[in-house]
Amino acid sequence: MAVAQNQLSVPASSSRPGFLARLLGTKSKFQTQRAVWGYVFALPWIIGLIVFWIGPILASFYFSFTNYEVIGKAKWLGLANYTRAFTGDDLFWQSMGRTFAFAAYYVPAAIIGALLLASLLNQKLKGTNIFRTIFFMPHLVPAVALAVVWTFLLAPKLGPVNMILRDLGIANPPNWLTSRDSALNSVIMINVWAAVGGNTMLIFLAGLQGVPQELYEAAEIDGAGVFRKFWSVTLPLLTPVIFFNMVLAIIGALKVFTTAWVATKGGPSYATWFFALHIYTEAFQYFRLGYGSALAWILTVIVMFFTWVQVSYSKRWVHYEGN
Repeated sequence: MAVAQNQLSVPASSSRPGFLARLLGTKSKFQTQRAVWGYVFALPWIIGLIVFWIGPILASFYFSFTNYEVIGKAKWLGLANYTRAFTGDDLFWQSMGRTFAFAAYYVPAAIIGALLLASLLNQKLKGTNIFRTIFFMPHLVPAVALAVVWTFLLAPKLGPVNMILRDLGIANPPNWLTSRDSALNSVIMINVWAAVGGNTMLIFLAGLQGVPQELYEAAEIDGAGVFRKFWSVTLPLLTPVIFFNMVLAIIGALKVFTTAWVATKGGPSYATWFFALHIYTEAFQYFRLGYGSALAWILTVIVMFFTWVQVSYSKRWVHYEGN
């Protein structure tokens, strides 16, 4: 009887693992099929990422250590391009200084201006949606077209801006983009104008609409005025949005290119010769692609450094919901 019971129990116990194995095998096969089809549908994007992003990034990193001028083979130079940038290129430091000067004025003005404009557009007034559309529409225009329009508006003699200033009694209005003394400030003004009504403002507006109204009501009960509510309620809850916009603004400021290239070509007298213009000129006008790649990687390291600094210090002043 014991032997018979053992013989009966063996098939029962052995059949259970077999059933679980088949079940797990079926589930694994189903998941594998889903994963395969997922990669199949994502394959065009993956190929584009490899061909148009990862491939050129790796190629530029290699070319940064070579003398490559399109015609002919790349000749290995080691760190010669980087040494030349820091010690043998006068325009390197000049363009770097212009870029940091631009960023020092552009980033605070763009952040503060966009926040104030978003606060005004967040008021529940009639026609607010129309004003939001009007302020955001210029951002939909290509940057090159905006630069061309501003070049016409700020023309020294026939520009509408200077004509209006003369009518107001200003005999000698600024030369704006054609003067070394005012060209950098003019480019900063154009870029700030574009940023204030663009995505920066839109992101701030979304953040303001996410602030709970109960907090404002509680602050009013405590006797807080408009400024106090903005300082004690709005700003702390907007710190994640401010942090996000600051990261984007600093990256955009360090690689400023379009406005200066279209409006001033880096002049007059290198007054708007930014680092991105220096990269473009070396790589695509003089066809020194090796040296241009080295400059591009230097800019990449600088952007990564500033981003790392912001992320590292964000814990001290950025307050997330639930913390």
